[in-house]
Amino acid sequence: MESKEKNFVSVVIYVHNAEKWIANFLSTVIPVVEEYFEHAEVICVDDHSDDGSVEQIKAFRTSEGNLSISVLHMSYFHGVEAAMNAGVELSIGDFVFEFDSPIPDFDGQEIMRVYRRALQGYDIVTAVPKQRQRLTSQLFYKVFCHFTEIAANMHTERFRILSRRVINRIDSMNKAVPYRKAVYANCGLKMDTIVYQPIEKGLAGKKMTDREERKYRKGLALKALILYTDVGYKFGVGMTVFMMLVSIAVAVYSLAIYALARPVAGWTTTILFFSVAFFGLFAILTIVIKYLQMLVELVFRRKRYSFESIEKLTK
Repeated sequence: MESKEKNFVSVVIYVHNAEKWIANFLSTVIPVVEEYFEHAEVICVDDHSDDGSVEQIKAFRTSEGNLSISVLHMSYFHGVEAAMNAGVELSIGDFVFEFDSPIPDFDGQEIMRVYRRALQGYDIVTAVPKQRQRLTSQLFYKVFCHFTEIAANMHTERFRILSRRVINRIDSMNKAVPYRKAVYANCGLKMDTIVYQPIEKGLAGKKMTDREERKYRKGLALKALILYTDVGYKFGVGMTVFMMLVSIAVAVYSLAIYALARPVAGWTTTILFFSVAFFGLFAILTIVIKYLQMLVELVFRRKRYSFESIEKLTK
């Protein structure tokens, strides 16, 4: 007991229809936590699973380990961001491990590697598998990093550790945390990334392919681009410049027709009016988008979540 870490750690695990691999995941994480930490808690956030995920957690708790597990039952499907926010708010640890998916493609010692890196002065340390990212993820991160001022090299992470200082600062900065990666990168505290070689552990080919979750992630990507980048504003500026060039071309064309031909009475005036009007419309929309972007930067719309109960599992 004297050789164990004295810091209290919280382990927050996102669970949504993970019946096939949650037990394997817990058997990877919990023994490490029990071995190296004197005080710890495990919080499984059940995001309204409709399979046997919770039963697997209960079965694991009955048969293995001594660490208590809290199961946070969400009232309906919230998605990983809101569900993990709920779990982190419930946690009390000096350090908080966030596992966004219960896929154990890492050795348990990677947990301690990340923790020890945090002790070296890093408030946020992420664990990234050394593998090729999906094309859609690469495209999203490339667009996100190009259109944002946040200095972060984003990857598809497997888990991360946060110090309590990070959580306190995030609470003071934002009313809501719609996209944690961006908020963490923008909090101003030291970050680091650890890359590990993924292992299969009998889970080859198993991925989170829930239709509801895929739809949620697409919406999350769009929301993140709107909230944390100026892609909308730059698109508006681009369209305004394009319409300005079109308006100039149409104006020159209509004046040339007026001078060289005999157009129908009022045709030239109408064309000039519409070209200028369309240019003005896009210019006004660009200004409106900029104002909306400034408002978003000042305050986020609160994203609420609700849960039915908290179930404490003990031996």
